[in-house]
Amino acid sequence: MKTSFSDLKLRQLDTALTRWRSASLPQRPASGWIRAIREALGMTAVELARRLGVGVPTVSRMELSEAEDRITLATLRRAAEAMGCELQYALVPQQSLVDTLESRALGLARQQMAAVSHTMALEAQSTSPEAVEAQTRALAETLLKGSRRSLWRGDGK
Repeated sequence: MKTSFSDLKLRQLDTALTRWRSASLPQRPASGWIRAIREALGMTAVELARRLGVGVPTVSRMELSEAEDRITLATLRRAAEAMGCELQYALVPQQSLVDTLESRALGLARQQMAAVSHTMALEAQSTSPEAVEAQTRALAETLLKGSRRSLWRGDGK
């Protein structure tokens, strides 16, 4: 089977993200990383403000906005650099991207087959659950061979 460039990119990204998913990364402290690291370093808010070229109230707002999930990545990066840290950022899928696509295609196929099965049952032409499942899986495979964009149109999920 021929592997397309988009399939190759998908699998490479999946491999990279697997490392993030399997990492035992600590949860963000309730007060946020800026405050936690600043305090662990023994750095005062005054010193961090000086390093950032801002006032102490700005550092307080930064720490609060991080704790409340309102901070921008640019601000978080500046604070990290001022404390000798590096900001690492990733969206980590809960399952592999391939599994996500397969689940989505199977869900769409089930929706489509449910409508067909219902109509056939009304016409006294119902098929066995095994046959419906086989047809559903075949439809899901067909959906996966098409445009990935088509998997996400419609129901808003």
